[in-house]
Amino acid sequence: MRLPPHAVMAITAVVAVVPAAGAARPDPYPVPRPLPALSATTIDARYAAADREIRSALEVAGWARDTGRVRALTALLRPGRRFLSFDGRGDGRAVEVIGDLARAERVAVVVPGADNSLDNYDGSWKFVGGGARALGEEVRRLAPGSRTAVVAWLGYDPPATSSFAVLGTRRADAGARELRRFVAGLRRGGRARIGLLCHSYGSVVCARALPGLPVDDVALYGSPGTTARSAAGLRTPARVWAGRSSGDWMAYIPHIRVFGAGFGADPVSPAFGARIFAAGSGTHADYLRPGTRSLRNLALIALGHVPEPA
Repeated sequence: MRLPPHAVMAITAVVAVVPAAGAARPDPYPVPRPLPALSATTIDARYAAADREIRSALEVAGWARDTGRVRALTALLRPGRRFLSFDGRGDGRAVEVIGDLARAERVAVVVPGADNSLDNYDGSWKFVGGGARALGEEVRRLAPGSRTAVVAWLGYDPPATSSFAVLGTRRADAGARELRRFVAGLRRGGRARIGLLCHSYGSVVCARALPGLPVDDVALYGSPGTTARSAAGLRTPARVWAGRSSGDWMAYIPHIRVFGAGFGADPVSPAFGARIFAAGSGTHADYLRPGTRSLRNLALIALGHVPEPA
């Protein structure tokens, strides 16, 4: 049977279009160049290398007419901002330092949860860049002379809240490996005491990284659970803090773990055994909001002090 010309043209068009529609969109952003291992002697070199990577990605974003990324990267290049690493591919990764890392006696690493990306990095205190800056300002307000650096650690690929990935630990396990490498680099870089401030899904990342990790404090806030049954199950000598604000919808999440889904025990429950700090009355997005009780207490933890109990 011979098809009419218009049918042949239609079939040809479908064959040409379908593979293209199903194929992954090419990522225009370059693979970052290898960085020297983080240490006291390589911090400035890493700042310079990350700056070059951001500028290169900004050129690509302009060429690709990626207006959201252009806006985000332009903000990252404002004077005074310093990054230890940067990767523009996909949703992006960036590790920013607020304060003097080389001279720091304490380092507070902010580990964000779901929905964080380069495009919303500076969106507000609910995202890691804005939140880490708010924390840094609160630390300076509470202890003007302290040598404390804050790190905004978007060093993994957080899941979307609307995705199935947010129910499991695959992204958290990948993030935990990166977090362990980063903390090891901080230890090589000096003798500063290290605290992890872990929000929402970021608390799962921290928990999976903790066994044997040389940190002094870990704060789990807005946490869905950690997959551990108790603070002792995190297998860390660090002080484990937990807090949840009264307006956080996370309180209504079932604290179960079945067939690899869910995160188990509630970190703010008495049975878990964490030290509970007062987290105020804000929403799930408000823990690092300026002027809040939660921000003040997280800044105290970052400084190594005891926060207000719940």
